[in-house]
Amino acid sequence: MISSTAQYLSVVVAFVFLWYFSARKQLKSNLGNVPGPKPSSWLKGHLKELLDPHEATGFHQMLLDQYGPVVRLNSKMGERQLYTFDPKVMHHVLVKDQESFAKSNMTLIQLLFGDGLLSVAGHRHRKQKKSLGPVFSTAHMREMLPLFYEVVDKLQYSLRKKVVSGPQEIDMLAWMSRTALELIGESGLGYSFDPMTNEAAEHTYSKTIKNLIPAMARLPALRFFFLSWGIKIGTPQFRRSMLKLVPIQSVHELRDMADYMWSLSEEIYESKKQALAQGDETVVQQIGRGKDIMSILMRGNLNAAEDKLDEKEIIAQMSTLIFAAMDTTSNALSRVLELLSAHPEVQTKLRQELVDARNDNAELSYDTLVALPYLDAVCRETLRLFPSIPMLSRISTRDVVVPLSKPITGVDGRKISELALPKDTLVFIGSINSNRDPELWGTDAFEFKPERWLSSLPQAVVDAHLPGVYSNLMTFGAGVRSCIGFKFAQLEMKAVLAGLVSTFKFSLTKDKKISWLMGGVISPFVEGDSAHPRLPLMISLVEQSRNLEE
Repeated sequence: MISSTAQYLSVVVAFVFLWYFSARKQLKSNLGNVPGPKPSSWLKGHLKELLDPHEATGFHQMLLDQYGPVVRLNSKMGERQLYTFDPKVMHHVLVKDQESFAKSNMTLIQLLFGDGLLSVAGHRHRKQKKSLGPVFSTAHMREMLPLFYEVVDKLQYSLRKKVVSGPQEIDMLAWMSRTALELIGESGLGYSFDPMTNEAAEHTYSKTIKNLIPAMARLPALRFFFLSWGIKIGTPQFRRSMLKLVPIQSVHELRDMADYMWSLSEEIYESKKQALAQGDETVVQQIGRGKDIMSILMRGNLNAAEDKLDEKEIIAQMSTLIFAAMDTTSNALSRVLELLSAHPEVQTKLRQELVDARNDNAELSYDTLVALPYLDAVCRETLRLFPSIPMLSRISTRDVVVPLSKPITGVDGRKISELALPKDTLVFIGSINSNRDPELWGTDAFEFKPERWLSSLPQAVVDAHLPGVYSNLMTFGAGVRSCIGFKFAQLEMKAVLAGLVSTFKFSLTKDKKISWLMGGVISPFVEGDSAHPRLPLMISLVEQSRNLEE
């Protein structure tokens, strides 16, 4: 038996060995001359401040206020990493030289969802994106809008039943989660998760997705210390057996969530596969009427002459689509409802625009809905000020030199106009700070002002040439790994808001304060309860509110 002292010494030696080679790697970099805050821990660097939901919001704000768009942070065991929202650096990392920067969390995403769009690279990523491209086109969005309205009608009916006798406090995060899941279910998978009634319980898939990000946030060491080498040990079966021995509850929770998501996606895939084999009539009778994303993807794959997706890739797309679409969209919708509650003048103006546009029609057409200027401004301003995913992460796959938009002053007083990043350097893209940078957006950058989108944007924003795919914002990323479904998400938001704001009045509760905690996705919590995300708002019918005011 090896003594405890010998075990302790072996661990110390291993850490010193790793630190030595990390330090040698850093000698090639000038990151050490970039200003940055002192880390609270040599072992974990600034990872806790960046990733802990209770600390991250304040930490990002401090980086914006005190350091600007180029900051040196520390990763594990003193390794230097870059935090940036410099437009030229973001363009270089995400667009121009994106082949030199891999997603740093790709291994974990692959373990959770399989080989889907978020977890593959190179040719496989291009192949999958090409296959999915047609279903996220404007032409297909137009065809999917009636499916969106069907879900929104169910939501309206259930909420109306709740408040018909008077104003009620309702957890709108729960309803927005149910709505987002059903929207992606029907229009994405051709599958119904939720009848959207008051009596129905929240679907297990919805609970799984909501618990996934918090479980990941509790395991920063797994994400940044162990996965990169642990995934290389033995066979998948061996690693699976070893996982049972890990005495960490969150690890087992993640395993069970991944198993559940895969098994349900596999079940949906087999059902759609059988329907396709039986012909178009059977497909049309399914939910989504054959216009859902998966039906189109599977038909296209059958007819493809080359670059076909295998079954596991298609199944992986299902879990990937739900994860990517549900949590971010439900939180964005919850955020805009809270903002409208806090700014009743904006809510009133938006409602009037929707009522005028409807003009006694039961539903707004696609062209009318997407062209409403104030609705569009409210959505853009919400997504600017409060992106659901506040930060992107990349890791350099080779030594690379990255230019800066303008020189910064180094710790030694010298000017730095470019950064030398060694291989395996973590790069964090501060999307939220790019969207809020007062040097670009002006002194009112932190204010919720939809009107800013009704006139020309500040010249500084235009001149910065921000690389984001959506409206000079980094909310949906940039480059080949930008969010393929950003048009889908915008249409969802507009369809839901058009139905809700024209029918209901939203107000803040008087006795509950909401805090939005920044994990992988920013989520709302009632202060005093950080275990269960919620957004209680007061809801009433518009016609009843008018009668009371009169």
